[in-house]
Amino acid sequence: MSDETGTPGTPAGSAAQGGGPRPEPLRFFGTSWVHHDNGYAARRAGVAVGSLAAAAVSCLILNFAYEGIQIADTGAFVTVLVVAMFAICSALAFRNTWEGFGKHHDPQRQASLRGLLAIGFVGSLLAYFFRSLTEAPGEKLHREEYEKAREEYERRSSRRTGDPSKKKRRQ
Repeated sequence: MSDETGTPGTPAGSAAQGGGPRPEPLRFFGTSWVHHDNGYAARRAGVAVGSLAAAAVSCLILNFAYEGIQIADTGAFVTVLVVAMFAICSALAFRNTWEGFGKHHDPQRQASLRGLLAIGFVGSLLAYFFRSLTEAPGEKLHREEYEKAREEYERRSSRRTGDPSKKKRRQ
């Protein structure tokens, strides 16, 4: 058993003992997103409150950085440049995170965007907040994949109606 999610230690997507594919666990939710059980609503509320609180604290820290730039008297150009950098990076991080809830990202692209996403961390936190108001972040993507895997499993298992070796031969 996994300590974090309470799901069996077998890989996600593999056939469970009862048959069929298993849902992939989501961060903070485990597999409670499948049937919206095991405190799903409370977890969603916790993720929403936590991500909004983290974004607010992050903005306070960025405010301290802005005040430091003002105290250093670096000039208006540097101040505008730093504020624009954080605003643009946050907007790009928001968009990237939001799109990640609906499709899988290319790992190489994500690696190249790592620095930009780190600077725009406030945007990622806000994306988590807004998504958690409607569903678990990433639930839609995982649900589509899980439903597809279940349908494929049902199709494969419905074709097998008996032991082929016991089938009567045509003469």
